[in-house]
Order: sequence, then structure tokens, then C-alpha cells
Amino acid sequence: MDLSKLATEGRNPDTLDIDRLSTLQIVERINREDQKIAAAVHTALPAIAQIVDEAVTAFQSGGRLIYLGAGTSGRLGILDASECPPTYGTPPELIQGLIAGGQEAVFRAVEGAEDSLSLAGEDLDGISLTSSDLVVGIAASGRTPYVIGGLRHARIRGCKTAAVVCSGHSEMEQAADITAVVIVGPEVIMGSTRMKAGTAQKMVLNMITTASMIRLGKVYSNLMIDVQATNAKLVERAKRIVALATGADRPEIEAALEATGGAVKPAVTMLLANVDAALALKLLQRADGYVAKAVEFSRG
Repeated sequence: MDLSKLATEGRNPDTLDIDRLSTLQIVERINREDQKIAAAVHTALPAIAQIVDEAVTAFQSGGRLIYLGAGTSGRLGILDASECPPTYGTPPELIQGLIAGGQEAVFRAVEGAEDSLSLAGEDLDGISLTSSDLVVGIAASGRTPYVIGGLRHARIRGCKTAAVVCSGHSEMEQAADITAVVIVGPEVIMGSTRMKAGTAQKMVLNMITTASMIRLGKVYSNLMIDVQATNAKLVERAKRIVALATGADRPEIEAALEATGGAVKPAVTMLLANVDAALALKLLQRADGYVAKAVEFSRG
């Protein structure tokens, strides 16, 4: 293995003196490198859009989005998956993250787990992988055996596969149907891919799940109308979302939310269409969950 050929393992010529800088100069240098990340992600937007479309197709056919990664990449997949249920009201199993080494590896390194080509296949079978699922591998280097093995296993099972990598011409790119290649260049500290590469991966995963949730009707305007009001802050956020979406006053909003059991989307539909909760739910079902379409249906 020749790490010197990997974009993520190069030595950054702009930070050779970072150990001799003041604290302010260090963070300025890090920030300067971070400013390159969004431009790198921009070059991968067509591939990211393709991954989103495949995710939507998977969801609409009863499948799931499954992330695979090791170390930082695996943790980022788990983080992205775990934030979707409270934000968009998705069932926990709809978007899942698998990490080399299992749950223990979320908190501390499990040595050697990422070097197995077969372990990810076992992990995928452990969550009953089906051909309707979309499997997305994540790795800065694009050469992590755990992820490569998982992508190959998923393909054999008939799944669509995708990869998010920060190095070009990688084995993962060959193993996946679609690859978002985000070349962020050498890290501030050589090989510390939790930095620029990790930030780029987080940005891409944010796009995949956010855009797919928009496509599924879980956003009205730019409001997350399937938010789950599971704590006091989110209860108030739910009320504010209904207010912004409808312009209704607080008593109307609270009455609508009470009628829908706290569910924002049918409450918004009730108020915009001037219907009761039962009819709002029927309209949303007919409109495949899209509030704007449900309101149009209510008007004939």
C-alpha cells in the first residue's frame, strides 16, 4: 500500500510551519484550508444528486438508505442517520449507519475491523439487506476494505450502491454504481482526515438526506413539517412552524396541533385548507404527503 499516492495522505505545503505559529495563526491557517471544502463539494454535485434520486427511489419502493464506514466516516454515517427521525419523522430503520467494529467503534477505535473484506457483508445481512436498499460507502481514502467488501456484497444482493470518497480513481469508485468524489487536498495535519475530508463527507451526507426528505414531501417551503415534537424546545418549534406556514394565531395553532396529536403536517394542512383533522389526513394521503398538493385537492 503506497499512502503517498492518496490525495488524503499528502503533505500540505501551506502548513509546514504550523507548529511554530501562535494560537490565532493556527486557527487562521485551519480556517483557510476549510474554505476550500465547499468548492470541492461543488464539483461533485451531479453525482450527489444521482445518489439522492436513488435514495428517493429506495424509500418509495420500501427500501432503506444504509451507510457503511470505518472510523470517522462510519461515525458520520451514524450521526446523519440518527438525526433524521427527530427532524423528519422517519422511522429509525429507514436510514441506518453501520461502522466497522460495531457499536463499540462509535466511541473508540476497534483495531483491525476496517481491514476485513467480509465483515460488512455480515453486518448488512444482520439488518436483513434487501435488493430495494441503497448502500452508500463512505471513506476518505476510497480504499477501506470493510467498505469495499460491503459495496461488493450489496451489489451481489441486487442493491444500488454509491460511494463518497475524497481520493480519485479509488477501489470504492470501481465497487459503486455512483461515486461522489470530493478532492479536498492534503489535510492541515498530514493524514488527519477527520478534518477537511470529514467536513466534506458531513456536507455531502447532509445533502443526501435533506434533499431526499424534501423530495418525499417532508418539507413545506423551507419548513420541516414532519418534525417530531419530543421535547419542550421542539414543541415550541412545532408551533412556530405552523405559524410561519399558515399565519394563524396561537389559539388556532394550539387547537390544530391538539386535534392532530401534535403532528405539524396535518395541522398545517387543516389550517391552510380549512378542514378538520380527519379530512386533512385523507388529503395528505391522496397527495403522497405533499402539503401544497393536499391544499390544492381541498379546493377542488
